[in-house]
Amino acid sequence: MKFDVLTLFPEMFTSLEQSIIGRAREKNLINIYLTNIRDFSKDKHKKVDDTPYGGGAGMVIRPDVVYDAYESVKSEEAKVIYMSPKGAVLNQKKVQELAKQKHLIILCGHYEGIDQRVLDEIIDEEISIGDYVLTGGELPAMVLIDSVSRYVEGVLSEGSTSEESFSQGLLEYPQYTRPEEFKGQKVPEVLRSGHHENIKKWRKEQSLEITKKNRPDLLK
Repeated sequence: MKFDVLTLFPEMFTSLEQSIIGRAREKNLINIYLTNIRDFSKDKHKKVDDTPYGGGAGMVIRPDVVYDAYESVKSEEAKVIYMSPKGAVLNQKKVQELAKQKHLIILCGHYEGIDQRVLDEIIDEEISIGDYVLTGGELPAMVLIDSVSRYVEGVLSEGSTSEESFSQGLLEYPQYTRPEEFKGQKVPEVLRSGHHENIKKWRKEQSLEITKKNRPDLLK
């Protein structure tokens, strides 16, 4: 899968060189390309924003520099996403849907946002990662890339995503490993029994209990 990120701060994405995502990139299972929107400014000072029409605080990113950045990476098969608090909130269903795409172009806003005209021209979908506002779209873009990449074939071992939180509409059951006893607490007996059917039943019960307690809305 190919990700193209349009951003004013490409240096923020170094975290995607680490851990699972880093290894997936090394294996060419996913490719992440960073395009600096500022490189497309025609201003001698590389300015990319201006004051908003109608007045108000802050600055708005110009449509022409964003469009030129988009033109440099666009493809016929690309889906273009704008990370925005005005978008639909990202969930596991959307993650799995996006993982089927071959090419995602992700636009990161900053300051007071981006001129609406270029959004109307190039954006297929606006996505939010929650009901709060951040200083820019870079962190949300990283969240999107990380969550989508996990569903790209080969990135995780087979079966790794089948029983985790949200995969079956429930939160994940508790996990345990060695030592068998820690600070007076022992690993549940059923997990040490070797009885696979009982373990499966226990895990389902735990998932239901945790979901009822923490996210009852998922059961509606």
